[in-house]
Amino acid sequence: MAFGAVKADPSLPVEVTSEKLNVNQEDGSAEFLGNVIVIQGEMRLTAERVLVIYKEDRSGIERMEATEDVVLISPPDAAEGDWAEYTIDSGVIVMKGNVLLTQGPSTITGDQMDADLTAGTATMIGNVKTILQQGQN
Repeated sequence: MAFGAVKADPSLPVEVTSEKLNVNQEDGSAEFLGNVIVIQGEMRLTAERVLVIYKEDRSGIERMEATEDVVLISPPDAAEGDWAEYTIDSGVIVMKGNVLLTQGPSTITGDQMDADLTAGTATMIGNVKTILQQGQN
């Protein structure tokens, strides 16, 4: 299924805002806490906690793990779940736990959603339920 109208560009800068930041020099990670907002191009991800894991050579971000009230918006679509992992270079986001995808008036729920932001596609896995709204008369 399609996800997002604009294909993502993983090379774009990643902007993160939060109420608190903990940096771990030893393992090269950064933990953002409280009203975290991650923006990359048109993609927006919000959560209460986001752990950023940098590449070994510190040349950029390898991946991000988001937990608690995770919401992913890739206009015009939005998804929410309990946990998400975003692997930057591949543009893939895996979202798990009570996943709800909203596409216009239609919704899809499932245990897991694998979204490829660069391809603009998504796959829902496990206990998938779809509510397709019909045209208004």
